[in-house]
Amino acid sequence: MTEGIRATVIFTGDDICSITELSSKASNKIRSISSSVCTDGCSSCVTDYLLHAEEPPDSELEPVYSDGSTHRYRLKREGEPDCPCELLGSHGCSVDRYVAEDGELTITFFSTGFDQLREVIEDLRDSYPDVDVKRLIRSPDGHGDSDVVYVDRGKLTARQQEVLETAYRMGYFERPRGANATEVAEELEIDPSTASEHLAAAQNKLLDDLLLD
Repeated sequence: MTEGIRATVIFTGDDICSITELSSKASNKIRSISSSVCTDGCSSCVTDYLLHAEEPPDSELEPVYSDGSTHRYRLKREGEPDCPCELLGSHGCSVDRYVAEDGELTITFFSTGFDQLREVIEDLRDSYPDVDVKRLIRSPDGHGDSDVVYVDRGKLTARQQEVLETAYRMGYFERPRGANATEVAEELEIDPSTASEHLAAAQNKLLDDLLLD
């Protein structure tokens, strides 16, 4: 059974890629794209996308196909991958879902396993530090559906992670508790109210990943 993973990531900002910028120019939502990317020695990349706009929002776009309400345009680029979809293509990952709207880009893609996914996420973070990994779903193992959610520890500040790890190690989250907030604060030599604030902030950030789609 394959260990493939379906990952959803979100990017913020019109400058993420030209498609996101074009979506803002057209005041329209772009829901679907298809890309052709050279993985070795890439010299030319082609991206087609669908838009509910009869006129292209940029003169560099080439009209390809229209069914009356939806229009397909083509954008050609040269050089190294300079957008998330091209970067995914260079790793051999296919895009399953693509939505660009209001300066926010949501991409769902497939990887063959956690090793490949780790490399892809590292490359995405190098190019787009604000990328937010929202969800990972692993292929079902034959014993039922799998819903694996990625918890992004990168959202935590160094201090929040230190307080959270110390609290966990001391048994703060056990029942009955092995330590209270005051004891955690004493271990870290900080004020109890400060420790409580860091714990609450860290838990809220992690719960966002676990509970929100």
